[in-house]
Amino acid sequence: MTFDLATARSVLAAKFAPWIVELGIDVAEIDRGGAAVLRMPAGAKIARDGGVVCGQASMALADTAMVFAISAASGGYRPMTTVSQISTFIRPLAGAEVFARARLLKLGRTLAFGEVILAAEIGGEPAVQVSSTYAILGPVA
Repeated sequence: MTFDLATARSVLAAKFAPWIVELGIDVAEIDRGGAAVLRMPAGAKIARDGGVVCGQASMALADTAMVFAISAASGGYRPMTTVSQISTFIRPLAGAEVFARARLLKLGRTLAFGEVILAAEIGGEPAVQVSSTYAILGPVA
């Protein structure tokens, strides 16, 4: 089974909560080796005082990105749930798109572990580093 960019975008629209979709998140890259890049546009919807991207939006983007890295490595979307997400805010993100580069560290039978870096541009200076653990709830749908 192939989990490509078109499939990923379809999954985003069909499987995620409406408020996640309303953030304008887009899947930019999928790597079958267990990586994904997502982007979230700047705007008042995700900003707090001074135009800084709020932590809640950053954490939602990171959580969403990791689902796609796990799905890419699995060959398709799988039911899963977040077990833990530890976010370290290194520098503020303000007035720009936010890019999330997720990479799978280990995909086990029942657990997956990964890391997500958020930045103002792909490959840019890290603004947020997120370590994540997910429980795998079922096979590829």
